[in-house]
Amino acid sequence: MADLDARLRAVERAVADLQDALRPAGDDTPAATPDDALWALTELEARSPGAVLMAGSVAVPGAGAVRWQYARPGETLLDADWSELSGTLDALAHPARLAILQHVLGGVHSTAQLLEQPSVGTTGQLHHHLRQLVAAGWLASTRRGHYEVPAARVVPLLVTVLAAHR
Repeated sequence: MADLDARLRAVERAVADLQDALRPAGDDTPAATPDDALWALTELEARSPGAVLMAGSVAVPGAGAVRWQYARPGETLLDADWSELSGTLDALAHPARLAILQHVLGGVHSTAQLLEQPSVGTTGQLHHHLRQLVAAGWLASTRRGHYEVPAARVVPLLVTVLAAHR
């Protein structure tokens, strides 16, 4: 755990150094410091007060590094019609579909490999779940019987999983 904490502090210092280097001359907005536990929030508030941001950088087996960020003004999100999101969120509301996504992110891409996983059900159930996940944009078919989580959906999926943790 101490090694992980040291690596995290090193990454935070590197991010702060990069942010300082990219800050325009004469910009006196306070920058996040390496010891700031809320360094990402501090930087977001400095750049775009009132915004909501999700970002991440993760290595995905077979796909390599995925780096992604997305931000919107909080007001825009609060004023949006959330009912339009129900289909996308509903696709995640089944244990087998979550297991399928986790397997695919872990490197299991074919329906044959997925069927070897006890958590995905029968062939018919698997195909039903795959259709739901593809329709909602959480999966894409790369060729017949092979699936991947699109790069632009990896971080949102992981953020959703993170949000569900207690």
